[in-house]
Amino acid sequence: MIRFLFIAGCVFNCLGTVFGQPNASSVKTIVVDAGHGGPDVGARGTETNEATVTLAVGLKLAKALRETFPSIKTLETRSSYPLPGGNTNANAANRFRAQFANENHGDLFISLHCNAAGRKPGGWYAKKVVGREARTRTVKKGKKRVKQTYYVNSYQDVWVENKAKGTETYIWAVNKNDQKLSSLKNNVPDDDEDYYNEEGEDLDPDSLKLPDLNDPAEKARMLIYAQHYFRKSYALATLVEKEFIASGRTSRGVQQRNHKGIWVLQATGMPSILVEMGFISNNDDQAYLMSEEGQNTIVKDIVNAVKVYLEKYG
Repeated sequence: MIRFLFIAGCVFNCLGTVFGQPNASSVKTIVVDAGHGGPDVGARGTETNEATVTLAVGLKLAKALRETFPSIKTLETRSSYPLPGGNTNANAANRFRAQFANENHGDLFISLHCNAAGRKPGGWYAKKVVGREARTRTVKKGKKRVKQTYYVNSYQDVWVENKAKGTETYIWAVNKNDQKLSSLKNNVPDDDEDYYNEEGEDLDPDSLKLPDLNDPAEKARMLIYAQHYFRKSYALATLVEKEFIASGRTSRGVQQRNHKGIWVLQATGMPSILVEMGFISNNDDQAYLMSEEGQNTIVKDIVNAVKVYLEKYG
């Protein structure tokens, strides 16, 4: 119990320091992840696909981050069209993305994606009732035959525009922290710079063993970190959506995502966000996502959000 309270106290003190004042030096590496790639094209628009857009924006974002924050290392999971890591399978590629971020000790993970909704990109034809005609028929009712009124609809094919549009930024749901813990155990963040043994003596961090999640004290420590990552992820996601709104975009807000298979959010041992930059299935959003102006504005907004994040939570 003493060990549990001591570790928990150290971590809570650490978190208080982090959230109480800026500490720009704590973010040393930002990982930019251009979603999909290669045979995994992702969502499709009428003129392009998700993998093409995320790569274009990802390259611009990585360049802008390097120029804006020269003291921070910016890494890319994918800088060309194929899936990252030489993978040909999308699931394997997603696991590579998380492994890449963890092995490179990322402090922020920004994954870029495009949304899609509706039956088809752009829109689709659907039958619509445009008229109704009353008709009569004779039916047998007992021993009698009586006239009965019935109605026949007339239809017309009408164009239904795919109207879903706007941005969303996802984070891993806080109620799924048990799954996050297994990835955190191999990537303990640098925020906790002071380590102590049970007697309170300083320990060399490199001498520490990996946390044993069967140990209640260690699990509590990692759970605190999971909550810590959630708050930081939520903070960055909120800042990104705020910047999008300031640029005139339609924002659908910050969403918590816990769908099975969202590996880049579940398995990254760091604050992580997944930015849905717009609906590629909507013609207006698609045009924006394909344009130089739109891509540059998206990059500017994300960089501005990171800048404020570093000032407040860095």
